[in-house]
Amino acid sequence: MAPFDLDACIDRLRNKQLLGEALIREICEKTKEVLMRESNVVHVSSPVTVVGDIHGQFHDLIEIFRIGGQAPNTNYLFLGDYVDRGLHSVETISLLTCLKLRYPERIQLIRGNHESRAVTQTYGFYLECTRKYGSPAVWQYFTDMFDFLTLSVVIDDAIFCVHGGLSPSIHQIDQIKIIDRFREIPHEGPMADLVWSDPDPEKEDFAISPRGAGYTFGASIVKKFLHLNGMNHVLRAHQLCMEGYSVLYNDQLSTVWSAPNYCYRCGNMASILEVSPGGRRFFNVFSAAPENEVCQVIAWIMIQLIDSFSEMDRVSSSQERQQIEYFL
Repeated sequence: MAPFDLDACIDRLRNKQLLGEALIREICEKTKEVLMRESNVVHVSSPVTVVGDIHGQFHDLIEIFRIGGQAPNTNYLFLGDYVDRGLHSVETISLLTCLKLRYPERIQLIRGNHESRAVTQTYGFYLECTRKYGSPAVWQYFTDMFDFLTLSVVIDDAIFCVHGGLSPSIHQIDQIKIIDRFREIPHEGPMADLVWSDPDPEKEDFAISPRGAGYTFGASIVKKFLHLNGMNHVLRAHQLCMEGYSVLYNDQLSTVWSAPNYCYRCGNMASILEVSPGGRRFFNVFSAAPENEVCQVIAWIMIQLIDSFSEMDRVSSSQERQQIEYFL
């Protein structure tokens, strides 16, 4: 394939135009080459702006760049869950992948629990790819690339960043470095824990997670982990915060959430976290982009169309309705 113009691809995506299937395949292959060279623990320096879950809310991603600054002028760390539930997962992950390939040192992408074949087949990304491209090929290109995403980032040797949380199998950072990450997320084990676990203020130790994967963990676990690794903060995403963020355990753990009006109905705020030299942290809170309301109407119309499907298609329609209802 002839060389492609990444800047032109980025401009096209920002204008809400899809890239061709062959072009996405080439971009994903080249991005895998970049990601393969990264460790399971990537070290970066501040200043850096940290972004939580986006979940296919493309217009809100554009709003994030408007508020936080465009790459490469701003360094970005994305904490995962780029796809599913929102109506524009293809556009979202396409833009982020192009930005990673164009500015590999300025854009960091962590793997979330939704960067998974199994999860995306249930929560919308697979269906969206087949609808927009007529086949699941684009879904396959992206989910293959997901296997190469790093599992964690450390900012200034002080802030441990991960999508979900901690693991009873991981006491020190070096234990993350030896995980075989180049595969589908397993149902259990340390890799699953990193993308699925959640803090629980009512617990001190680890406990079984109600999500069915990962663990919940309390203040004593965070304190011990930070002490053993010479750090002072855990930064993660993975949980809806109505105010856009939350801070727990005497400021030792933060959650950043970056999908406002989640699923086009939750009415929540969102935030990005700006980390400055010296460890200063500022949550920049924002509300949904105006297009968010249009997406809510579109999702409602899709439900009505599915309800009108014939009896002959009822099994298929029921499956599609289940996936689209996650938007509402």
